[in-house]
Amino acid sequence: MFRAQAKDKALYFENAGVVGGNEVFKDRETGSRWQQSSLEAISGPLRGTRLSLYPFLLTNWEEWRRLHPDTVVLKPLPGYADRMAVKNEQIRQGLSGEGAAPSDVTYHDDRLKPKTMVLGLDVDGASRAFPLTSLRTVKVVNEPLGGKPVVIVHQPQSDTTTAFVARARGKTLTFAAANDKATELRDTETGSRWTAYGECTAGALKGATLEPLILEPEYWFAWSEFHRDTTIYAPR
Repeated sequence: MFRAQAKDKALYFENAGVVGGNEVFKDRETGSRWQQSSLEAISGPLRGTRLSLYPFLLTNWEEWRRLHPDTVVLKPLPGYADRMAVKNEQIRQGLSGEGAAPSDVTYHDDRLKPKTMVLGLDVDGASRAFPLTSLRTVKVVNEPLGGKPVVIVHQPQSDTTTAFVARARGKTLTFAAANDKATELRDTETGSRWTAYGECTAGALKGATLEPLILEPEYWFAWSEFHRDTTIYAPR
């Protein structure tokens, strides 16, 4: 998800096909074409300009409703609701990690299978891919990236993953899950309790919040093409 704005101009995007196995969008205002994974305009008057990621949460409906009980839902277009079961099955198969990359993909990084689902993180130019299967097992990851302490939190029950700079009130923190579902955390340094959304609810740091980072859900073939120097998280 990205901000539909570049150089102080609001943009309206439409699908413009696929290049190298990655979707391309075209803005109505300038006719520039944008690569999805790089967020960069690859042709047109705005060529070379990058869009900014917009903070978002990838989760399931149950968890979203718990967090936002008054949420509204976009009504499906006529006929779309009838196709949702098929679409959900396609998504489920896509998360299996099996299958080859699209035939027009030209860059191949064999460190992971092409359709391994990863959560990509870029911090000050340093990038790392966190395989979803690893996060489901480990749940909480403490690792430095881009010169900053980082914590990744995965709640396996809803497949919700969040990321933060692991620092509050000038103190670098190390986190562990406080329950099996990783819905609550505890920091080692002060023993304070935290939600999986970076809010301290009890202890010496009560009221503090962690700076959020934006994770990008991608297939490995797409993430690795546009982040060729990426490292891969491996559980210790």
